[in-house]
Amino acid sequence: MKINRLPKDDNTNGWSRILPARTPRPSLSGNVSADWIVLGAGYAGLAAARQLALLNPEMSIALIDAGEIGENASGRNSGFAIDLPHNVGSSLNELDGSHRFMRLARAAIAHLDEAVETHGIDCDWSADGKYHAAVSLRGADEVLRPFAAELKALGEPFEWVEGAELQRRIGSSHFTAAVFTPGGRLMNPAALTRGLADSLPGNVSVYERSPVTQFENSNGIRLGTPGGQLRAPRMILTANGFAEQFGFYRQRFLHFVARASITRPLTESEREEFGVERPWGLTPANAFAGVTMRYTNDHRILIRHGINYCPDQRLETRSHLSAMVRHKNLFDKRFPMLSDVQMEHSWAGFLCLSRNAAPGFGQVADNVWSAVCQNAVGVTKGTVGGMLAADMASGRDNPLIADMESLGSPSQLPTQPFLNLGVRARFKWELWRNRHEA
Repeated sequence: MKINRLPKDDNTNGWSRILPARTPRPSLSGNVSADWIVLGAGYAGLAAARQLALLNPEMSIALIDAGEIGENASGRNSGFAIDLPHNVGSSLNELDGSHRFMRLARAAIAHLDEAVETHGIDCDWSADGKYHAAVSLRGADEVLRPFAAELKALGEPFEWVEGAELQRRIGSSHFTAAVFTPGGRLMNPAALTRGLADSLPGNVSVYERSPVTQFENSNGIRLGTPGGQLRAPRMILTANGFAEQFGFYRQRFLHFVARASITRPLTESEREEFGVERPWGLTPANAFAGVTMRYTNDHRILIRHGINYCPDQRLETRSHLSAMVRHKNLFDKRFPMLSDVQMEHSWAGFLCLSRNAAPGFGQVADNVWSAVCQNAVGVTKGTVGGMLAADMASGRDNPLIADMESLGSPSQLPTQPFLNLGVRARFKWELWRNRHEA
């Protein structure tokens, strides 16, 4: 099978550009054989490769990626490891589903906590939780108050924060109220993925800048790249939205692009004016109309706003410039005391969503398992999906596999041109209906 569409990330990722330069691992060259292939070196692929290596120490694992580690979608997100569903229901079935989600997310966070601690991964990993915030009273009433009530039903700790106290914590009076939950983690995602790759067990070989152009599954797996061929009896596919290029989950995925910008570090006098002591992360009551923000350990502020439908997974780099201008305007409205602070980097990253918010997990063919489509919660869902795919493929019994399978599988999408028309119309409706949260 020929692969017709390949990832095409640029070099604009601000998270990696503020890090020291890194030398990628060599590309695949010649004919290489392994016991396992893991295709895709994002959170799912890194977790799958690590788990396979630990479960099968006598076997060789080949982890291959089309680009450079830290430059793909996993290194471009907002840097949240989220342990709670954004919106949960009040029925017993919905609450049970939320408990399953939390077990999965917290298994991922425990895995990452251990990796960061054990291997000394320098990625600004911090247990500072997150604020789920509303700009308007309507947003607080429609989203935050039900969310707080449902967290109480789940027995989860949270704080309702508003007014002067919220302003003191985040340095902005732009928001009406927020629900603070302590269980999540914050990080530089590019640094985390780099560190996870650099600390893989010795029986894992990593091949970067090795786009797969041919795929065969006959008497084992064969991948063709511009530099050579990779063979193995079994494969775990973690290439997220590109999984459909390999014949899996066709007409099941929706592709979006999200844009972010990050400031230069605040000066000492600007930090005094800002008046915030702790790093924080904030997610909006409405993900499409609202703004995701971070205040980092190195005193930068991240603004993520602008999610667009992008079915061809292609971008023009010049679009980052208009996004940076828009993000600066949003920044000034939220932090008028920091009007002299400029955006230093602006970039974009792709999201893979399914219509029913289900992941692409499990065995998809003879010798092939998958952990793809993380529905914009890639750090935790990707990590636990990769771990459990490795467990399943290795025949290891893990009760969390049942939790993962209970999330379902991606549902079929309408055919074209109805799909594109429907998605764009729904997107415009969501933005208009939630304009009070802009």
